[in-house]
Amino acid sequence: MWEQIRANQRRSVILVIGMGLLLLSIGYILGLYFLDSPMAGLVIALFIWAVMNLVALFQGDNLILSLSKAKKISRDDYPRLYNIVEEMKIASGLAKMPDIYIIDDPAPNAFATGRNPEKAAITVTSGLLQKLNRDELQGVVAHEISHINNRDVLLMTMCSVLLGTIVILSWYASRMLLFGGMTGGRRRSSSGGGGSAQLIIMAVAIVLMILAPFMAQLIYFAVSRKREYLADASSALYTRYPEGLASALEKIGGSTSQLNSANKATAPMYIINPFRKKGMSASNLSSTHPPISERVRILRSMAGGASFSDYNSAYQQMHTTKRGIIPASALMATGAINIRAAEPEKAGEKQDKIDRTREVSNLLWKQNNYRTIRCECGTTFRLPPKFKATTVRCPHCGIINKVK
Repeated sequence: MWEQIRANQRRSVILVIGMGLLLLSIGYILGLYFLDSPMAGLVIALFIWAVMNLVALFQGDNLILSLSKAKKISRDDYPRLYNIVEEMKIASGLAKMPDIYIIDDPAPNAFATGRNPEKAAITVTSGLLQKLNRDELQGVVAHEISHINNRDVLLMTMCSVLLGTIVILSWYASRMLLFGGMTGGRRRSSSGGGGSAQLIIMAVAIVLMILAPFMAQLIYFAVSRKREYLADASSALYTRYPEGLASALEKIGGSTSQLNSANKATAPMYIINPFRKKGMSASNLSSTHPPISERVRILRSMAGGASFSDYNSAYQQMHTTKRGIIPASALMATGAINIRAAEPEKAGEKQDKIDRTREVSNLLWKQNNYRTIRCECGTTFRLPPKFKATTVRCPHCGIINKVK
């Protein structure tokens, strides 16, 4: 996939330059209006741009994980997820095991972040762990590992930080301009006799403040869709089971839960757009992601095998075009790959869901530092970190248990 990696590197450069030009434009207008010096505004904007690029490159992943309220877990915390990530790491040829993070949120979703394959992380929500069986979870993890392998994570991490910066600066600048700068602007215009020029500058500034976030997001959207198709194809290749990801996408897209920790800057990093109308499932109309129904149909059309060529053929049939979605180097690198059988389920899907829910609940209790007390009668207590009493009475048998 070297063509895709090189393309992502080119897009990263274009993205940084494009968003930098937007930021410089904002700085120029604000410097001209507030400081009577466009060069001063350019210098300030250039400094902010340089700082945010350094932050995005070296600390962008930590910033996104912190904003998402994600917590790191180990093998002992949730063995099933750790084993799946380890399997997909081996299947994909990834050099280093990515870190694993959990977001305590009932909305099922996932994303990957990091500046390179040696420093990457996969994050899933507790809702995803509860709703997906092993095959489906494996498909999602393989999809995210593909983003790491293809260097998508660096591009999207930098984009998230830079886009968030431009949106925040534009918002504050517009408020300063509308509520704090008009008086100063009129004062300068009356003293210098340049009232019409000041009005033109103010009009241009307002237009730029309004359009800058949308223009920045258009750059973001331009690099988002193809990477999702490639990650879906890679997931089918790594797992040799396209149905796993297809079923997972249906469950995630059908959820009506809102992902509270997501924001507009980080939304395109998730496997499915986390924003939806309250109480409604995810829409097919998403600027940053291909339609869910289309992704599912392509995966389920791979009846002949699980290779890149099979995915490319399914994509071409879906779009009735000779132009595929997979880079030529990837098509030549893989031969025929058969689809494997599904993993055997436990004693019934209902029991499997109960087991998953119990495992995830235990993980979340542990992460939030709740203490576990087991009574002789078999009752289990979860005590919050601030619980100060030294004993607790069992409501079932009446035995008084010491709190350790």
